[in-house]
Amino acid sequence: MQIQIGMTCTIDKILQDAKTLLERLKDHDNAAESLIDQSSSLHKRVANMKEVGTSLPDKYQEDLAQLKDTTKYKPHVLLCQENTQIRDLQIENKGNMLCIAELWLSLEEHQYALELIMSKYRRQMLQLIANKKPAPAEPVLEAHENYATVSFIAMLLFKVFTCPPLKMYC
Repeated sequence: MQIQIGMTCTIDKILQDAKTLLERLKDHDNAAESLIDQSSSLHKRVANMKEVGTSLPDKYQEDLAQLKDTTKYKPHVLLCQENTQIRDLQIENKGNMLCIAELWLSLEEHQYALELIMSKYRRQMLQLIANKKPAPAEPVLEAHENYATVSFIAMLLFKVFTCPPLKMYC
């Protein structure tokens, strides 16, 4: 049974169009519900972020307060503070370099003493192997004593002329 309305409109076509529109409406309804769900979850996340932002730990609150205090100063004042910090670090670095130099001198003295001991040991071992009379050790001991006094004087002079007074670095 076909009733024609107009030239190309039939009841079947109207029913078919109505079904299509109903399906589209259902799709749009589902999409709207999905958007509502997404927006509510996004709203909850934003609320949580705001809550976390207002309840920062004390450490961060102090850092934030310090940051606000530093923004009050002019750049010139901040640069002066940084310059004094850099100067302090340079002084500390110089002190550390002096300690390294002292350690280097001490290492050289110990190496020399170890070389002296090892040379004397080798000589005595060779004498024991060869069953010879021990060679005199006085010239070697004199050389070592001379070197020790010279290096001690050099270290004292180094300390006097390079180490700043009243401040210990090592």
